[in-house]
Amino acid sequence: MAQVTVEFYGIPRQRAGRAELAVSAETVAEALTAVERQCPALKELVQADGRVSPHYLVSIEGEHFVSDLQQPLAAGNRLLVLSADPGG
Repeated sequence: MAQVTVEFYGIPRQRAGRAELAVSAETVAEALTAVERQCPALKELVQADGRVSPHYLVSIEGEHFVSDLQQPLAAGNRLLVLSADPGG
């Protein structure tokens, strides 16, 4: 599994209680599942239908937002989790 870093900004950072978290994951979905396990206050990151909650935005390397949670990750990738709510 690839080692990736998940960075939290705004409300997600407050809920996670940290600025970043290193996880092992092959896909965005696996990374977010690992975040939910380690940061219970973010347990609603992924909805039951497998999509990112509308309250959050997820970006790989800050270059583009992710809509397909099965998108593969490479070792060293940085996954950014931001609040989608105004003012977040």
